[in-house]
Amino acid sequence: MIGYVTLGTNDLPRAAKFYDAIAAELGIGRMMEFDSFIAWGEPGGAAGIGLTKPFDGKAASVGNGVMVALEANDREQVQRLYDIALTNGGTDAGAPGPRGEGFYAGYFRDPDGNKLNAFLMEPGFTDG
Repeated sequence: MIGYVTLGTNDLPRAAKFYDAIAAELGIGRMMEFDSFIAWGEPGGAAGIGLTKPFDGKAASVGNGVMVALEANDREQVQRLYDIALTNGGTDAGAPGPRGEGFYAGYFRDPDGNKLNAFLMEPGFTDG
């Protein structure tokens, strides 16, 4: 359903370093790049992430309640993604751990304050 998600940045080189590291752990790289925009993903693959300086020239800001969720392969990858985020200028928004039955996640913010998580729906997960 979702083709890609675009987040705003006020410092594209700083944010690119953050997303390059996250994407590398997920086994993907940049698929598109311009002076004010970079996208990570694979053409024809799962949804990707784009990062851009706002077209209107105004400062990028964080959407309250907006979050990008990155699906991990296992708990160890959730931890690695969380650690990579913090090592590359991100900040903690909730250490990795169980978040209800069958759902495991770690939450962090990118250098611009956009909220992301790395998550895993474990076998036996039910939504209700």
